[in-house]
Parts: sequence; structure tokens; C-alpha cells
Amino acid sequence: MNIEKTGKSQKLQEQSIVARGAILKMTTLAGSGHPGGSMSTIDLLLSLYSEINHDPQNPLLPHRDRIVISHGHVSPAAYSALAINGYFDLAEAIAGFRFAGSIFEGHVEPDVPGIEWASGNLGQGLSAGCGFALANKIKGIPSQVYVLMGDGEQQKGQLSEARRFAVKFGLHHLTGFCDFNGLQISGKCNMVMPQNIRAEYEADGWVVLDIDGHDFVQIIEAIREAKTISAPVLILAHTVMGKGVSFMENDEKWHGQALPYQQENGIDLINALQELGIKDDLEKYRQARAQLSKPKITWQQDEIKTYPLSTGKHKVYEAKTDNRSAWGNALAEIAELNAGEDFLPIAVFDCDLAGSVKTARFAKTAPQNFIQSGIMEHHTAVCAGALSKCGFQTFFSDFGVFGIDETYNQQRLNDINRTNLKVMLTHVGIDVGEDGKTHQCVDYLGQARNMFHFKCIIPGDPNQTDLITRWVAGREGNFLVPMGRSKLDIIRTENGKIFYDEEYVFEYGKADKLRSGSQGALLVMGTLTPDAVKAADILKEQGIAIQVWNISCPQELDKEMLHQAAATGRIFTYEDHNPATGLAACLQAELVNEKLSVDFMAFGVRDYPISGRSSDVYACFGLDADSIVKAIAEKVNG
Repeated sequence: MNIEKTGKSQKLQEQSIVARGAILKMTTLAGSGHPGGSMSTIDLLLSLYSEINHDPQNPLLPHRDRIVISHGHVSPAAYSALAINGYFDLAEAIAGFRFAGSIFEGHVEPDVPGIEWASGNLGQGLSAGCGFALANKIKGIPSQVYVLMGDGEQQKGQLSEARRFAVKFGLHHLTGFCDFNGLQISGKCNMVMPQNIRAEYEADGWVVLDIDGHDFVQIIEAIREAKTISAPVLILAHTVMGKGVSFMENDEKWHGQALPYQQENGIDLINALQELGIKDDLEKYRQARAQLSKPKITWQQDEIKTYPLSTGKHKVYEAKTDNRSAWGNALAEIAELNAGEDFLPIAVFDCDLAGSVKTARFAKTAPQNFIQSGIMEHHTAVCAGALSKCGFQTFFSDFGVFGIDETYNQQRLNDINRTNLKVMLTHVGIDVGEDGKTHQCVDYLGQARNMFHFKCIIPGDPNQTDLITRWVAGREGNFLVPMGRSKLDIIRTENGKIFYDEEYVFEYGKADKLRSGSQGALLVMGTLTPDAVKAADILKEQGIAIQVWNISCPQELDKEMLHQAAATGRIFTYEDHNPATGLAACLQAELVNEKLSVDFMAFGVRDYPISGRSSDVYACFGLDADSIVKAIAEKVNG
């Protein structure tokens, strides 16, 4: 189809003028924002919305094409393009831009209809695009995914991870755009950090198309050509920062600075609008902004995230084993139970650790749903998060230091995007032993507590691990499930019965009373739970009866447990974690909230640990059962 003959190019040109005016008005009205890059990107966005399969009346159209805006600071361009295409009133976006409580935030957020992914942390959008494209491929949906990026953000290492991933998994319906205006905040890109963007993409197996990013004919032709190529495509769009206003063009000053409304030298909004041939009606929007309602917090309306899943019956272990094996077995069994459906609504991401994190059995059971990402944790965390928003119960399994410490920024972005990700961490705490301090993750709960929607559930033995795995597999939302490396004793009642047996029902936030007593309460989480039981049994032989509570959900402490424990007058916490951000910190805060006063002692990791057998390292830090027994006995006996 000849684009010129259809008048499409002329229509887009007219839209671009309106959009540029809107970009300038909203940023000037807000007194902040990124007009320069928005004006260099807007023609790409308008062209895309004229070509893709989408419905402004139904932004969550199931088989829609998706646009991910990685350089999220160009939100003025995104809001303008969406409004012009009928998603909402352009006047609302102009008046509400960067206004506290408005959905039109400074960086793109999915609160806004048509925005697929919150970004702004540069270099992560291509990973999200890979996740969406991979979901389509597994489902057999031929929808397109487009990722718009800046040229400065190509300096980010995560993009190289995403490029390789896209090629490995044959994501041929994935097209990237690079807004190649040659400028970033500190000046020219080739001076700030030289790179050859074309060569880098081509070296990883992408096809690169060079175009004039302000020529609508070239843009549309490139979009259509990309759909015919059996490889991921980058459209390298040569653009001009501040395009359309002479005194803004090719000046990095306007990357992150709004035009003043009026000033003596004429470099202002009034003159910019005159150049564009647009009426100065800013006062109308200023008045509308003044009438906006008080700030309120809103969250995006999302499509249904997961399909119904059979999670099977609880498997009870009688012999000593490790929590990670229990998790891996439960995962594989769930996959086997659901394998007969049209497609398996489970995806598992691994970073070259399948044997250690126990996802190998799942890989054999459902190879098409096992995503081996190699040693690319940053990309994998975001890719898994994006895919989890497409109907899959998604698991990302990794060592603690990689799955939460190294990828904290990525997991935070997942949380902002309200993903449906299950982060299954193995090898946490001193229990990693010989690997030493670089691998001993003793801050995972602290990291989870920094995020508002990740729930951390910490199993105490293999049987509880099995229960928790099946429980999270049937729930929506973000969960962090940390496990150690070593084999653990099975937790039993005082009369020798398995505690987490066939009759046990897991309930989030419920603490489990493993031992009774009136002379103190020992609250424990995770790998050290069997040792806590052992310590209590030894103390009982010495005539000291203490309660033992397994706290698997420290972010939501059981109030009944808290009052029972406090009634003893003494509370001890016991954790393979930094107590300043772990169980002890959670408990201290809740004791204050409940106005409870007790004699308090915290056992935990007070410094970066050392390398050695975990039992020896525990002893060095006073965290073995014998050390706990001695410390508690001294406290109780005064």
C-alpha cells in the first residue's frame, strides 16, 4: 500500500504538530519533565499506533500488539500519542501531568490506559518486551511486540543480555526502536560513552534497519518490513532532540528541562508554540490543573494474570532432606498434573543453576516452558516478570545473592508493575557455608521488606516447603520463598509425629507453635527451625521450658502468637539473617505496635560470615543449637 496515496503521512504530520504542542504545554505547566526526547520520539509512537492491532476502547485486548516504552521519561510523548489515538482526553493529560495523584506521572506507568509496562530505570524495557514476546510464542499468538528505547540507554549492560535472549528464543515478532538523536543528559552520546549500536545488535543476530525517524513514509515502511523478517529487528531511527522548535533542536539542555512560559530572550513556550503554529491556551490548562482533585493513590486495572492450576496433594517427607529438593519435586509434580491442558500455564526461568536450584526435573517434564537464560540475572528477572503478566504462573529460581540482592532494582520494578512472579531462592544464609561471604545471602527478608507487594514466606523444613510451593502456585501476586542448601531434619511434635503432615493446612501469616513453655519464647524462621526445636528439647531436659514458634511469614506476624510469646516475659529471635533487617526487626516493630514489653534477645548474623562448613560457621557466630541453649539458659537462670 502506498502510504502517500492514502494520505496517512499527511495525517500523521498533523498529529505530530498537535502532539508536540501538548508535550511542551504539559512540561511547562508542570515545570519539569523531558520535552527534548519526547519530541524526537513522538513521530515513532504516532506511526506505531497507526499500524498496530489495538483498541482504545479495550486497552487490554487479549491478542493486542504491545508497545513497551523503555525510556520512560518520554511520558509526555506517550500520553500525547495515546490521547490522540482515543485512549483518553488530551486535555486531561496536559492538565494532570506530574500532578500529585494524577495517573499521568513523570515516567510511564500502567495506571494510564495503553501503557504496558512502568519504566524509567533505563535499559530494562527490552527485557520486558522479551517476556511479552515469549508469552505470545508459547501460546502460539502471532501478536507483535515493539520496544522503544533511547540511544543513551544502549550503554546499559542488561540490553546485551536481552538481545542474546531474543535471538536464542527466536522472538521474531519483537521489534525494537532506537531513538537515535545522539544526545543524553551530559551531552553527545559518543563523548559520554562511545559505542556502535548497529554493530552490537548485528553481532548478536539482530537485523538493523536505518531510517529517518521523522519521515513517516520511512517509519511505516520499516514497521511493515520488520514484520516480514525472521529475526528480531532493531529500527535505528535517526532523530533530532527537540524536533520542531528551532531553538530546542540538537540541544541536550532540553533533555530534562521544561521551557519557561515567557522570558525576555524569546526562548520560551510562547515562541515555541508560534513556531509550531499552535495557539497559546496554557491558562486554560492552568485553571483545569488548579481544579484537580486531592491526591489519591490508584493502581492499574490488569487482565486476569493466571489460569486455573491443579496444585496436587501435599507430599510428606519422613527422612531428612533439603528444602530445595522439596520445592523442585513439588514444582515438577504440579507441571505433570497440568500437562494435559491446551497449554501449560507455568513458566520456569533458570540462570545456569538448574541442578542446584532443583528445576532440572521440571525442565525434563515441560522443556517448552523451561526458560534457560544463562548467567543473565538482570534480564531474566524482568523478562520473567513481564511474562508473568500474560497468564502464566511464573517461577524464577536462583541463589539468594543473585535472585534478590543482585537483581533488587529489577525486582522492585516488577513490584511496581504488579507482576505475578514467584522468586524461589535457594542457598540463602550462612547455610551456604563453604561458598563464603560473597554467596551467603543474609539480607533477603530486608530486601523483601523494602518492597510493598512482595510477600516473603520462609519454610522451616522440607514438608513445609512442599506446602508453601503448592500454596504460592495457586495464588496471584509476587512471592519470595527463600531456602538454604543443607539437608534438614523433619520437624516433629513432642510425641514424634510429623508436624507438617497430610492434615496441615498452610495459612499465610499464621505462626506454628512447635513447643510449649512458660519461661520464654524462641521465635525462629527458615533453615534454623529444626535447630530451634533441638535447643528447646535440650533446655527441657535441663528444666527450662520455652515455647518455639516457626515464623514463616515475618512480614505479617501472628497477633495471637505475639501475645502468647510476650506472656512468658522473654522473647528470643533466631535467624540465619541480619537481625537488623530480619525477623528481629519485624518482631520489635510489632511489639511496639501492640504495646508489649518483654526481655528481648536476638540471635542472628552480625557481620559478613566466613567460609567453611555451615555447622562450623554457625558455631563461630553462636548460632548452633548448643550456643543457643547456653545463652538462653544463662538468661533464664539470671
